[in-house]
Amino acid sequence: MKIKEVIVVEGRDDTVAVQNAVNADTIETSGSAIGKHVIEQIKLAKDRRGIIILTDPDYPGERIRKIISQQVPGCKHAFLPKKEAISKKGDDLGVENASPEAIRLALSEAQQEEEEWVEQVSLEELLALGLIAGKKARRRRERLGDILKIGYTNGKQLYKRLIMFKIRAEEFSEAVCTVLKEDEYE
Repeated sequence: MKIKEVIVVEGRDDTVAVQNAVNADTIETSGSAIGKHVIEQIKLAKDRRGIIILTDPDYPGERIRKIISQQVPGCKHAFLPKKEAISKKGDDLGVENASPEAIRLALSEAQQEEEEWVEQVSLEELLALGLIAGKKARRRRERLGDILKIGYTNGKQLYKRLIMFKIRAEEFSEAVCTVLKEDEYE
């Protein structure tokens, strides 16, 4: 599978994992302290070929994604579910641990960031559904992120991601129904 866009990853091990899965070029951020030269490389690559951001499904990975999105708007975003990115020993979480199939799937489902959208899901709905507060909120958000392919978020990020990726009300409702049904069987 050839990817025309340049894929932004965190480090060398991520590049190896991506290149074992697909034929693609990468830019490595070398962690969350992204230098100006790296941002300039990303801007150039975005203008010429497009960018897909594929970072670890953890706090530092989300921080990197946010920094790049703010400084280079219009990137595509690929998300790996945590269960796909955990090491066999269970002690490490990262792109480098994902199978080639999981990486290919995440890249094939990369979503374009778009700026304009009519808000169809309110914060009140998220609260009423137990996605922002409550005992099961974190697990529900994690599962919802997997279903909608928007990655794991905290409460504030969930609302922003739903808007950023133009998640339609009916799409959101179907995903929430799935999550709530799963809760019944636990």
